[in-house]
Amino acid sequence: MTNPPCDDRPIESRSRLKVAVAGLGFMGATHLRAWGQVPAACVVAVMDSGEKKRSGDLSSVAGNFGGPGELMDFSNVGKYSTLDALLADPEIDAVDICLPTDEHAKSALAVLRAGKHALVEKPMVLNESEADTLLEEARRSGRTLMAAHVLRFSPSYVALADALRQHGKVRSAAFRRRCAAPTWNRWLADASRSGGGVFDLLIHDADYCISLWGMPESVRATGYEDLPRSIDVVHAELNYLADAPDAVTLSGGWHHPGTYPFSMDFTVVTDKSTFEWSSSGAAEMREYGLDGSVSDHKLQGTDAFVAELDYFADCVINSRAPERCLPEESAQAVALMHRILESRMQKGASVKCRV
Repeated sequence: MTNPPCDDRPIESRSRLKVAVAGLGFMGATHLRAWGQVPAACVVAVMDSGEKKRSGDLSSVAGNFGGPGELMDFSNVGKYSTLDALLADPEIDAVDICLPTDEHAKSALAVLRAGKHALVEKPMVLNESEADTLLEEARRSGRTLMAAHVLRFSPSYVALADALRQHGKVRSAAFRRRCAAPTWNRWLADASRSGGGVFDLLIHDADYCISLWGMPESVRATGYEDLPRSIDVVHAELNYLADAPDAVTLSGGWHHPGTYPFSMDFTVVTDKSTFEWSSSGAAEMREYGLDGSVSDHKLQGTDAFVAELDYFADCVINSRAPERCLPEESAQAVALMHRILESRMQKGASVKCRV
């Protein structure tokens, strides 16, 4: 964290948001680094049950991308061991919730009821009932609720969304995302807490498809789950009406733990061009034109996490709904992943997404 401290005026009288980060695991550490690059915000408090992490020693923190853990300077921020204690701090405007997924719903609900704004790491919640409760509380409280779906702010996916607005009907879209089964946090391997590998990982791509085309009419999915052996994979087809893409597939999940690398990619075919990008070293998104041309779309150098947090801060400060990442769509992403998993359990049976 490198940003200077906030002043003491109420939020209506200043231009910077006072943020607390709850949960100092992999995503909490990632968000802390990103908050340090958001001019519109400052971190004033952290919360974690571990005394070592509260001291700023995050050397044990690891994940499926990025470098090793590090030491952070928490000398000028409040340090809390429970969410209740953190929420009693009147200095805090908003809470960035980076706790395990099964704690998202109750934590975000408590944040909103405390009169503070809530940013919730994805997935927003584990099930649709929790999503309904959270959306209702956000409406009642008048506070900003946003799920941190970072893919909506990732340069390659932003470039694709921009390109699709002017390149004709989408005929085929394939999105892949896979990594080794996580070993850095035990709760992730517990499906009752994380939703499992497919739910936790491919919700990125499900949410991105919703941002482009809304909820599909139905899904069909096959795959395999064996969490004791660290395998949780799916191949899903999203079926839209005639005015949306002809074919959309999502595939990937968790593979055996160890050295299997994290990767993501997409291939999208329109009437005019085919677009392709892969995280395996691609600095640009490549376009293959109908006329045989090949061109590269230069990607913005913006860090996706910084862009995501900056957008949330801007929405709160300016009292605007997070239209670029609406909580209602984040709730739809949870519902869509459950329909995909339901179809996988039924060996590829068609499952309706809309009632």
